[in-house]
Amino acid sequence: MAADTRASILNISRMRPWEPVLWLLAFAAPFVLPSHALIVNEIAIVALFAVSLDLVLGYTGIVSLGHAAFFGMGAYTAALFAKHVMPDPLVGLAAGVATAMALGAACSFTVMRGTDLTRLMVTMGVGLIMLELANKLDWLTGGADGLQGVVIGPVLGRFEFDLYGRTAALYSLVVLLVCFLLVRRLVHSPLGATLKAIRDNRLRAGAIGIPVNARIVGAYTMAAALAGAAGALLAQTTGFASLDVFEFHRSADVMLILIVGGTGWLYGGVLGAIVFKLMYDVLASITPQYWTFWLGLFLVVLVLVGRDRLFRPWTWFGGRRGAAP
Repeated sequence: MAADTRASILNISRMRPWEPVLWLLAFAAPFVLPSHALIVNEIAIVALFAVSLDLVLGYTGIVSLGHAAFFGMGAYTAALFAKHVMPDPLVGLAAGVATAMALGAACSFTVMRGTDLTRLMVTMGVGLIMLELANKLDWLTGGADGLQGVVIGPVLGRFEFDLYGRTAALYSLVVLLVCFLLVRRLVHSPLGATLKAIRDNRLRAGAIGIPVNARIVGAYTMAAALAGAAGALLAQTTGFASLDVFEFHRSADVMLILIVGGTGWLYGGVLGAIVFKLMYDVLASITPQYWTFWLGLFLVVLVLVGRDRLFRPWTWFGGRRGAAP
């Protein structure tokens, strides 16, 4: 029985043939489409942010509307570190991850109890508290004007951040890939299986000996670290940090991304980020004032029709393609 379980886990965790192709296309995009390198960079950052939320929402079952708190903490830490300590991006990235992880560990105890609605309100409250702190501590964060004068050094001492965004895109993609592989290894391990058990039935998971609270703290802390890495990447690749990184719309947007891509599937965050950012870029260029209408309409259709049916048109009229009526 144990051998069958181990074989099942290994089979699920095995990389599919299309996965390396997807990553190769992602890394080739800044070279093939140099004029869109900045968009690739944004997609990579948002995808990492979505993967971090998927770890707690899709795999642990913890809903959150305050994930921007960790994103913003990573962004401000990386910016302040570059401005006052040293401009090395990798060290600044590590500092952003560490502070976001510490904040996540402290906030993880707020999601132990209560219903999903309670967690939504509590996590949103944490995000609003961080936003107000960043606004009030203007001597440190720059307040409403943002933190300016941030200069980021070259990656590995060799690769300067250019105006076209190619270095930024490759840097963000590498960080995304490393973090993605780490999370993939986690969710496909026995530890990941316990997270899924907690998601499906917390009481039953505790009854069979799984340390529920410890697992929730660990998952929430790691998700905060990943969100902090995404925020640090944003601050480093733009050279700027403002109150916008703590705004509620950050948490709402990443929730929409997971609705588009799907939860409990790490590529849902990646593909959802691609669809969301491309739709935003296209719709905002066509109708700058009403792009949210079309995005909302797409989400309504997605919910009504269903993700599987929407992307498989032959199922719209019932049955499978080629099946007998």
